[in-house]
Amino acid sequence: MKLNLSEKRIREIFYLGVILKGIDGVIETIAGVALLFISQAKLGAIVTFFTREELLEDPHDTIANYLTHSFQTFSGASQHFGALYLLVHGVVKMALVVGLLRNRLWAYPAAIAVFTALGLYQTYYVVVDRSFLLTVLTILDVIIIFLTWHEYRYRKQHPAE
Repeated sequence: MKLNLSEKRIREIFYLGVILKGIDGVIETIAGVALLFISQAKLGAIVTFFTREELLEDPHDTIANYLTHSFQTFSGASQHFGALYLLVHGVVKMALVVGLLRNRLWAYPAAIAVFTALGLYQTYYVVVDRSFLLTVLTILDVIIIFLTWHEYRYRKQHPAE
């Protein structure tokens, strides 16, 4: 069956989004592993290294001050929670991406459920923190959810492709 141009474009965007989700999953997994093995002192040194010059140049720099303040309130328990959250989040994303790229029918509803749950969790933080970046990422996640749903319907109608 020949796809029309708009259907082909939708599928290309879907696959691009899935690949980006996979890359995100790899990055989250690496960050989770790093958080497990990097000490609080090393984390402090890393934050200081990346913020020192900026704070010397502009003591009111929003991002540098946010990072510095965040690290000052970052406990060992927070570090372990963050590490486990990133690891689980990253590994689940990677597994779903592999299933989607292999056109496994189970992966579509699973991805929709997981991405929706994570999107709701992100939405909570959007409301609490009013983060522009997280708002944009959440909107992109909603788009991926709809594209996944569209692709799932397509795959059910055309299983041989």
